[in-house]
Amino acid sequence: MKTRITHVHARRIWDSRGRPTVEVDVTLQDGSKGTGMAPAGASRGSREALELRDGGELLNGLDVSQAVSQVNHVIAPSLVGMDALNQSQADQMMIELDGTPHKSRLGANGMIATSLAIAQAAAVSQGQALWQYLSQGQTVRLPLPQIQIFGGGAHAGRRVDIQDFLVMPIGAQSFDEALVMVANVYHAAGQLMASQGKRHGVADEGGWWPDFSSNEEALQTLTRSIEQAGYRHDQVAIALDVAASEFGQGGRYTLGLDQHVYSTDEWLAVLMRWVNTYPILSVEDPLAEDDTAGMQAFTKHLGQRIQIIGDDYLVTRVDLIEAAVRDGACNAVLLKPNQVGTLTETRSAMLAARQHGFGMVVSARSGETEDTAISHIATGWNAGQLKVGSFARSERMAKWNECLRIEESLGKNTMYAGKHGLKLAL
Repeated sequence: MKTRITHVHARRIWDSRGRPTVEVDVTLQDGSKGTGMAPAGASRGSREALELRDGGELLNGLDVSQAVSQVNHVIAPSLVGMDALNQSQADQMMIELDGTPHKSRLGANGMIATSLAIAQAAAVSQGQALWQYLSQGQTVRLPLPQIQIFGGGAHAGRRVDIQDFLVMPIGAQSFDEALVMVANVYHAAGQLMASQGKRHGVADEGGWWPDFSSNEEALQTLTRSIEQAGYRHDQVAIALDVAASEFGQGGRYTLGLDQHVYSTDEWLAVLMRWVNTYPILSVEDPLAEDDTAGMQAFTKHLGQRIQIIGDDYLVTRVDLIEAAVRDGACNAVLLKPNQVGTLTETRSAMLAARQHGFGMVVSARSGETEDTAISHIATGWNAGQLKVGSFARSERMAKWNECLRIEESLGKNTMYAGKHGLKLAL
């Protein structure tokens, strides 16, 4: 069988924060080769699959020699001889081999790198791009990008409490036009901040590292940046990643920048006022992962108007998506392959979200590599939206630029999700 796996090899590489991560090569009998790389998050939900790190003093305990060893000495011997075209079987073998609820034996970092490498090798063996292989012949659309303009939270030294202030080019007619619009807003924001003495380099994901006096000042400045770039709010809208679990627990929300502690109800009132004041159409993790009642209340009040995304709240798990549907706790899901550990499990989460009418955003992590697989996943699965960070730093631009190549390869058959990629029909 030409697509039989003949060789699996893992190595340590380095991510965009200069921290070690795992890369895996998979080779097939016909010579086809695929490579997968594991990203890493700074803010993580407590129910995410585990990144296997060495601990100890070397590299601040972040080395991945154990994860690399598990791939080379445990996973590889079991994968050799399996058919790369049977992704679910290969992934299930790794899941069973690990045998723990959160991938704590083999490590989700080594497992996702291996899983992605298998898919890449399979695509090469079929003479297809990864997006094409994943689409299984279904119609695809280039995703609506969510692109960070200001970084905050764990991505920017907690200079502001809100983690991501992003824009969505909902008025663009193509992915190429979408990036032009974002570029104009990104540079307008930089110029505006520089004129006010508030620009302090870039954050982990490439967004401007801000020096604002309040979280709302960031929203005000972003709105001004959109307008200064020459766009209406029906052309470029705002998305927020609140990442509330980073500053909220037990129904209390402590905002360092605003020097205020809010109850759930008080914090809900702040968020709802922001949505009513600024052109916000998407909010991710508005409440902490332990605040189901808060998520329900936010969704009840705004779920018909805006997209409400679960990230830390759902961690790409089917069971948590199903629970959120029952609870009415959000209406969209962030899909992060490394959050759950295999491509098959990520696809299961995508299918569950689609079945229940949830919006979907395929997402990178704050610690990234040059791997462009998620550009292909978002397109091939017709997820509708893609979030990979800002409009700077090569590990981010590699993914945006890959979408341009995909769009070009589709030629006259190309379609761009635009505003229709959102959960809400605008």
